[in-house]
Amino acid sequence: MFLQNINETINRACPILFEDKKDCCGCSACAAVCPVKALRMVVDEEGFYYPEICTDICVKCYQCVKVCPLKNE
Repeated sequence: MFLQNINETINRACPILFEDKKDCCGCSACAAVCPVKALRMVVDEEGFYYPEICTDICVKCYQCVKVCPLKNE
């Protein structure tokens, strides 16, 4: 059972926090909850903060998606 869960996690895709910037409020809850600090907040050309996922570090736990206030309205 444990190994099956690990394999399912490994085969998961990295989370997608938003398709369009308007779907992100820039609250940084996702970056704060990440257990491995795979997210960082970057400033766009207009001065707004958005999360960027480092796919090499991400463990695909999806805590960032679960904590997102816009995804969980």
